[in-house]
This record gives sequence, C-alpha cells and structure tokens, in this order.
Amino acid sequence: MKWVNVLGGIVGAAALLGLGIILGHFAIPKGSYVPTPSIFQDLDLEILESIMQQLDASRIRENLRELSREPHLASSPQDEALVQLLLQRWRDPESGLDSAEASTYEVLLSFPSREQPNRVAVGDPTGNVLFSCRQSEQNLTGEQGGPDVVPPYAAYAPPGTPQGLLVYANQGTEEDFMKLQAQGIKLEGTIALTRYGGTGRGAKAVNAAKHGVAGVLVYTDPADINDGQSSTNETFPNSWRLPPSGVERGSYYEYFGDPLTPYLPANPSSFRLDPDTVSGFPPIPTQPIGFEDAKILLCQVNVSVYNRLELRNSSNVLGIIRGAVEPDRYVLYGNHRDSWVHGAVDPSSGTAVLLELSRVLGTLLKKGTWRPRRSIVFASWGAEEFGLIGSTEFTEEFFSKLQERAVAYINVDISVFGVSLRLNSPPGQIPAPSLGGLSIYDNWIRYFNRSSPVYGLVPSLGSLGAGSDYAPFIHFLGISSMDIAYTYDRSKTSARIYPTYHTAFDTFGYVDKFVDPGFSSHQAVARTAGSVLLRLSDSLFLPLNVSDYGETLRSFLQAAQQNLGVLLEQHSISLVPLVTAVEKFEGAAGALDQRISALQKATPDPLQVRMLNDQLMLLERTFLNPRAFPEERYYSHVLWAPRTGSVATFPGLANACSRAMNTSLGSPAWAEVQRQLSILVVALEGAAATLRPVADF
Repeated sequence: MKWVNVLGGIVGAAALLGLGIILGHFAIPKGSYVPTPSIFQDLDLEILESIMQQLDASRIRENLRELSREPHLASSPQDEALVQLLLQRWRDPESGLDSAEASTYEVLLSFPSREQPNRVAVGDPTGNVLFSCRQSEQNLTGEQGGPDVVPPYAAYAPPGTPQGLLVYANQGTEEDFMKLQAQGIKLEGTIALTRYGGTGRGAKAVNAAKHGVAGVLVYTDPADINDGQSSTNETFPNSWRLPPSGVERGSYYEYFGDPLTPYLPANPSSFRLDPDTVSGFPPIPTQPIGFEDAKILLCQVNVSVYNRLELRNSSNVLGIIRGAVEPDRYVLYGNHRDSWVHGAVDPSSGTAVLLELSRVLGTLLKKGTWRPRRSIVFASWGAEEFGLIGSTEFTEEFFSKLQERAVAYINVDISVFGVSLRLNSPPGQIPAPSLGGLSIYDNWIRYFNRSSPVYGLVPSLGSLGAGSDYAPFIHFLGISSMDIAYTYDRSKTSARIYPTYHTAFDTFGYVDKFVDPGFSSHQAVARTAGSVLLRLSDSLFLPLNVSDYGETLRSFLQAAQQNLGVLLEQHSISLVPLVTAVEKFEGAAGALDQRISALQKATPDPLQVRMLNDQLMLLERTFLNPRAFPEERYYSHVLWAPRTGSVATFPGLANACSRAMNTSLGSPAWAEVQRQLSILVVALEGAAATLRPVADF
C-alpha cells in the first residue's frame, strides 16, 4: 500500500479497540524477561508517549558526530568500523536488542584509480594543455583533503580518454540532444557538458551515446542548487550553499542491486554475469566537475577516466526485537550506512535517528517493561550509494520469507534536509520544531497539502520512486513502504536538494551550523518514525486504510479519462473495464472498513483479527506483475513503476500511450496499450478479491 493512502489520519488518534492473537511465544529467547503476552495486547499510548519523551536531540547530535567523523565509502575500513559500532550498540547489555548480526555479500563496485586520477583538461589543436579542472574539492574546513576522501567520479562509468569539442547539452535529456541536432550542431565525437537534473545520472550518458557523443561531463548548476548564488562569501562555509569547487558524486548504474547477480543474492555460490556483458553501465566515459570549472570549458576538451571495477565485500547489519504475540510478522526500519565522503546529511542523519530510537526501545526491552506485539527489524544497509545494493541483495535472499511475513518497511535515509516535513504518515500530536506549539501534522498541511473528497484538507504525500532503500521492498516485493524526512521550505529556495549533496562538504559542522542547529528537527523525525513504528508493531489491527488507497486509484482513473479517453476511443480501446475494476475495489475497501469497525466494537475471535490483518498486509502484493514491464529490472508494481508518459495516471498505461501516440492504427504499440490496460484491470480485480471476506472465494 502506498503510504500516501495507508496511514492517513491514524497517528495521534485513540488506541484501536479489539483483541490480539498469540502466535509463537516460543520464539522469544530463553532468559529474557517478557511481559506476559496476551490476546488483548494492543498499542499502549502511555508507553508510546514515554518513548516520545525519551528520544533525545543531544544524543542524536552525538550519534551524528561519531557517524560522520571519517569518510566511509562502501566496503572501506571506515565503513566496516561502523558495522562494528552498530553491532556494539545493538548488543549492549542495557540498551541492546534481542539479537544483532552482520551478513556480507560480495558485490561489484566501481572506484577511481589512485595511480591514475581522473582528469578533465582544455587543450589546443597542437595538444598543449591550456587548463585543467580540479581533481579534488577545495579544502575549506580541513575535512576535504584527507587520504580517505574519494575524489569526484562517476561510479560505473567506463575508462577511456575521449577528446573533442565541447557541446553544452543542458540536462542531457533525449530532447536536449535532439534539439541540438535540429539546430545543425554536429554531436559525433564531441564532449557533452550537462547539468544535473531533468533525467537520471546514467541516462545522460546513454542519451549522449545515441548521438555519437564521445564523453560526458556533469556539473551542479548554482541556479539549480544555490538560488543562483556562487561567490565565495555566499557559499559554504559561510552559508549552506554549495561552494564553487563542490562536485556531486554518484552511481551512474541504471538499475539497482549488485550488477553481476540480478535477482540473486550476491553470495559466493551465486551465478555471476561476465562484467564485460553487464547492461546498465554508462556506455561512454563520464566525469562530474564543479561549476567553477564548468564555466571555463569552452573549447577542445580532453577527458581521462580511469575508473575500475572491483569485487568487494559489503555488509548489512540487522538488529531484531522479537514480537511477543506475532513474532512471525515483521515491521522493518532501515537506512543505509555508506556515504561518498563524510555523509553527515546523507545518510548519517538517518542513522543517527535510527540509533537513538533503537536505544530507547532497547532500554525498555532490557528493563522488561515492553515488548512489541510484532517483531521489529532494524537494518543498516551496505553499498546503497552504488545502487541500493545491500537492501536489494537482502530482498533477493529472503524473497519468500519477506513476501509472506513483512508488514511494512520504514525508510529514514536523509532524515533532515531543512525545516518542513516531507514524509508518508501524519503524526498529529508531535510538536514541530521551533513553531510555538504547532504540531508536525499542522506544519505539514501548512507546506504540503491536498484536498481529499473524504477528509477535506490533508497532508500531501509523494509517491516512492527509486531514490533509496525502499525501492526493492515496494517495487520488487510489494511490501508497503514509506520514506520519512524533514525537508526545507521550497517557497524560500529553489534548490533541487540540499546543496552539499554527495560532496566533501556534507560534514557534521555543516549540519550543526546550517541544517539543524540544536537538532530539534532530527528529534521530530525520531518521534515521527517512532510513532509510526510503534503503531505498526503494537496495534491490534494494522493501521492501514484501504479506502484511502481507493482515492489514488480514482484520481489515476480520472486522469486517464480526461487526458487519454478521446485518444483511446479513436483506437477502439475502452476504459469501461478499468472503471468497473476501480468501482469493485472501492466497494470491497468500504466493506472491509465496515468489518474492521464492527470487530473493533466486539470481541472477535483472534483468528478473525489475524485473517483481517493478513488481508491488509498482502493487499500491496496483489499489484505485482513481473511481466508487466519486461524492459524494467525489479519493477513489477503496476501502480508505482516509473512513469515516462506525461499523464499522471497508471504508469503502464501512461507509458504505452506515450509510445503509441504517433503510430498508426493497429500498430504493435497500440496492442501494448491494450495489454497494459488488461494488466491493470486484472490487478485491480485481484486486489478487490483480496479485500473481500476470506470465506467468500
């Protein structure tokens, strides 16, 4: 279930009424004191409030200081040191969890050569070097020049030394290159200078190669990240803006997971592809640079890229609290650990919150005053920056177990971008930082809102793409997922993301001085995530509102009718089956809500509660179709797959219509539109059937 629809209006509400169910108390380790489990166990609001009060901003601050002290690139010694730190915290005798283990995968990563640094230079026709771009960022605070600071590079870009005239290609989209060609500009053998945004990193190189471009440079434009400010006194360390030498690192791999073992965990025994035949890598040499260098490159450019591929060990760390009543139902809460450099915002702000929340829960656990109804799994993923590798390998290895038992996945990666909330569950009673008693819920509506036909003005929630570790859970496994972050007020800045993203300037001092002085926003995220985690793990009835899901389906349908209806009619394609399927879902969802309400007021059989919760938990899986998008790896969710078409409707339908738009009647492209429509109808009807009473086959 997409979280825009599943938790609306439940956080901060009264505890749900009803009975619980005992399933597997034997799984609790011997020797642990456990409050007597009961079929009556439900969310305890007093315990919830106690947890909210114990989450300490100063402890989060100290967590972040420790986590971001050293650069910790995936598989580096510093990354391994953080693995040991997490294990130590989660095995602490006074505040640890039931168990904590690290698991290791052997995965293909990409690094720049230390012996031959990547280089971008301007040359004249005789080969003389007239100008060379920086090979590292300016050492402004003493933290950018250490031996463990990886120089800027495009991970997975192939080695090569292309030379050619420079062509400015805007954001490197397919439309940008076609526009250049239409203007009579020769692209063959050129070097394309592009700016971040508009399309994914790797797509810039793919688009360029289609037009014969020999190499790609990518820079962060101050208009996109700094509100146009670029001088030294206007940027870090004098403000939160990106300094001129700042360079955004990143993975240019098109897919996620280990490149050599798609759909298989990267264990020693797994089959591996030949690295020379792997798809998804940039086809031509690519290198990121700073905007101070980008404005100088106006002529012949030489690009030397010496990246190399290496098999490296990368670890996930799991900390587990076993459920007292339903230990076979898992609520997962995770974030990645690795960063490109110090990574104070990305990802350590999220890990700092995770450690504080697990400390508070672990302390209650060790004191014997609390144990959740369902099991909680805390996760620290490895090698996310290279393509969500740790989380993807985990979902591949435990595919069946997770599909059968996982209730939800909560992701807190960058916990604080700035000063206003962006998340997927409204915590109504948690105070917003520095807003004079205004709740997070009210502050959320203040900045991001929409009108609901049922509830009126409610917080606006974005859909989940593939930007962090929730992607394999929602797109591959169909597990209800959410991502929580405090973001900045977009009425005050046009920055596409926080300015020092993936640079050597993302340090503890940057967060402490500019992003969240006092760490009150971090504390608010901890309370929000903690509230959601406790409600999912402790509530008798899972707080998943299926009727809200129907609002999204209805909005997708209306968009299709308004924007595609006439076109589809011209090709004898009817939306009537889709309309009927949406109506069936809405009817089944409303009936399920009524059954839940009736059970909450009665004394239901424990198995009735279990069956109903399973219907809620498994609903998301009904939208998976592994054959819906054969061109997309891991994407099987027919509602949340990537959408390339311009209409904000069901992605398969939108994409197929976009491709078929200028083709003839009866073409294969229009047959694909019909196929996608059928896939949707079957998925929605299957979802409606899942919501009906279990006895009504």
